[in-house]
Amino acid sequence: MPADPPGTGVVLLTRPECHLCEDARIVVGRVTAELGVGWRELSVTDAPALGKRFAEELPVLFIDGVQRDFWSIDEARLRRLLS
Repeated sequence: MPADPPGTGVVLLTRPECHLCEDARIVVGRVTAELGVGWRELSVTDAPALGKRFAEELPVLFIDGVQRDFWSIDEARLRRLLS
């Protein structure tokens, strides 16, 4: 059975030593700081079922449990989604 996406809020699913994850972390951090929105990072090492489910799409951005972006996080799109 597939793993459920992470819960509410803004969650960035990442893996260690991933340059795309590092880039995504910067974008998510910048946009959420500008808008005063909290976010959290979840590593596939702490959520292996999610890592298996989304292995080819990392990093993955979830907003309130819905997958909104992956690989490269679009800053303008994220800003629109959170505004």
